[in-house]
Amino acid sequence: MAIIDIVKYEQQEGVIVHKFPSCDLRWGTQLVVYPGQIAFFVKGGKVCDKFTDGTYTLKTKNIPLLNKVINIPFGSDSPFQADVWFVNTLQRLSLKWGTETPIQLEDPKYEIIVPVRAYGQYGFCISNAELFLSSFVGNMPHFDEQQLQSYFRGLLLMKLTDIIAKKIISDKIPVLEILTHLQEISTYCENELKPYFADYGVEIILFNIISINIPENDASLTEIKKAKNLSARLKITGKENYSLERSFDVMDKAAENESGTGAAFINAGLGLGTSLNIGKHISEQLLSNSEITPPPIPSTISYYLVVNGKQEGPYTEQEIRNALAKDSYVLKLLAWKKGMSDWQPLSTFQEFVDTDTKNCPPPIPQ
Repeated sequence: MAIIDIVKYEQQEGVIVHKFPSCDLRWGTQLVVYPGQIAFFVKGGKVCDKFTDGTYTLKTKNIPLLNKVINIPFGSDSPFQADVWFVNTLQRLSLKWGTETPIQLEDPKYEIIVPVRAYGQYGFCISNAELFLSSFVGNMPHFDEQQLQSYFRGLLLMKLTDIIAKKIISDKIPVLEILTHLQEISTYCENELKPYFADYGVEIILFNIISINIPENDASLTEIKKAKNLSARLKITGKENYSLERSFDVMDKAAENESGTGAAFINAGLGLGTSLNIGKHISEQLLSNSEITPPPIPSTISYYLVVNGKQEGPYTEQEIRNALAKDSYVLKLLAWKKGMSDWQPLSTFQEFVDTDTKNCPPPIPQ
């Protein structure tokens, strides 16, 4: 059994914890602890004494706890056994992370569910070496950076998914504006993650989110962009002008889709309804510049028709006359008005029997 005179560990890349290979020591053995290291004497699975960077000659005064365990008489040069562990406390930076599956978020502005992916980098250091040693290492001769990442990957991603979603929802950050909040979200995530890692003696540092993005081909991204464009358009043109513009679009489509008797009548009704909507805008503008108050609008009779097996209406007498001007087949449709007990063909209505379609104005030119 060779007695060790010097105990030290030349730090190797990626190694966080290293166990000195021999446990045969004696009083007078020198212990060398390099900067960025902490050395622990362990006996019977219990941490006894701790040493920061420096050079030490082992004696009863500097390892009092170990001395109580081994109980060697003062001044004796007898050998004893104890494990020596070196823990690297230097910072590790530029470790990468990324979500394995998309995070499902509801955009707080447009209320559309979108899948987002996130990735970035972080660093860590051992803040409580004794806690870390007792929590992870056990009897392994060494513990490296890859093992640490493997242990924490699941915890990191699980917590990040929840933390990022919570931040975006609580602060109502629109998905399309996330990139302008990355630093703010990164700081929030780091502060939220620290308590979980501190339980194991690890400190998260310099946590950064490089990107939070939606796949370009995702349908939800297209919907959000449409909603954003519509919102911008409303702000520029104003709500009333936008509604008027949409009314013209509806009229154009109605004119393009006319086909068949039933469709022609329905489209005519749509056109009239839209025209009335446009008339509302025009009348509001005219009345705003006039002090003349028009007389009350006379009451009209409402008519209902059966078109393609479905009840349509109500329609005014003039609307039906306009439809008759397009197609006299409308007279064959079943109709009803207030006071009738049953549906009757429109041709039986006295007010439409003598309708002379030739006296009606021609269709408005396209």
